[in-house]
Amino acid sequence: MTRGVALGLTAVLLATAGAVAGIAVRLGGNVQHIDLGGMVAEPSSAPSSTGLDDPGAGSAATILLLGSDQRDGANAEIGGDADTMASDTVIVAHISADRQRVELVSIPRDSMVRIPACSAVDGSTSRPRERAQFNEAFSIGWDLGGDIATAAACAWSAVQENTGVRIDHVAVVDFSGFQQMIDAIDGVDICIPTAMKDRYTGLDLGPGEQRLDGVVATQLARSRHIEGSDGSDLNRIGNQQRLLSAVLGEVLAKNVLTDVPELLSFLSAATSSLTTDGALNVQRIAGLAYSLRGLDRAQITFMTIPNGPDPADRNRVVWTDDADAVWAAMAQDLPVVPADETSTPDVGGGPEATPSMPATAAAIAPAAPVPAPTHTRAAGREPFTGADITATCGA
Repeated sequence: MTRGVALGLTAVLLATAGAVAGIAVRLGGNVQHIDLGGMVAEPSSAPSSTGLDDPGAGSAATILLLGSDQRDGANAEIGGDADTMASDTVIVAHISADRQRVELVSIPRDSMVRIPACSAVDGSTSRPRERAQFNEAFSIGWDLGGDIATAAACAWSAVQENTGVRIDHVAVVDFSGFQQMIDAIDGVDICIPTAMKDRYTGLDLGPGEQRLDGVVATQLARSRHIEGSDGSDLNRIGNQQRLLSAVLGEVLAKNVLTDVPELLSFLSAATSSLTTDGALNVQRIAGLAYSLRGLDRAQITFMTIPNGPDPADRNRVVWTDDADAVWAAMAQDLPVVPADETSTPDVGGGPEATPSMPATAAAIAPAAPVPAPTHTRAAGREPFTGADITATCGA
């Protein structure tokens, strides 16, 4: 489910003058930090942040958001107890150097990619996989080291290997943190076009405008076996993106940014189950967020990396040639989607993607700037911007 939403919304919500510095200090203890030194290439050094300074001013920032399928403690009550650790939600969030664009690109868990050899904290390494599901990267790291640091480092390496995009930071969020975040804003409104039931998560929603509390919102974000759907991860990603937009709309509509007590409540929940690399502390998030205070919702883009069914296994997907253009644009800090190619997504099904050959697993590093992709369909859904959250149900 979209536990990665917690960091994305935290970044937006921290962009409030006056209260930011105090909030950052007060909530800094909520975030757990992991040391990834020696396991992945370190991001470029940046001066330490003070006050509301943006430590990366003038440089693009790319953050890997991972939703962990942690199943112990409070998370076991939500998703069931299990010893395994997976990351079924993966979002590459890119913030442009001029702070005028934010792009969130989802990677389907069933994407067939190359997973490089991963290194653990103790120095042990895994063997590379030339062809494996993307979500195996996090699991391989967990099995190798038995810790979040190794799992996150392996996923980080897999993203860089297959996209050619430099990742600067990583953040991991679990079930519990997302549920608490929704309850902290007293729920969220979302349009449900048709009845949605999933016996695995307990989801049971009728059509129309619905007010979801933390429990139901988490059920929707986790649901992959909705009755009448094909049970694919692509449908779930679409629901997650729509839910993320709805949460952002709720936060903005309620003026959480300017209501300090409500802001503290929300941020306390949003950071309560957050784990990041050591360089991504709350003070740094605050400075980055403050630099985005003038961002318009139309400049926030959501999309799924273009993909089609894997010719070798229809239950898996491969990235299409359009994916190359998306990643190359992001690597060069160019818009990943032209402004006239975004639209409001649906919740639930959509036409199937057209099969295509997989994108190369080699790092994409073109010498000259490339144009933004002209074809951006992603498993039947068009990319959309944050401005689309204002659409009313049935409009």
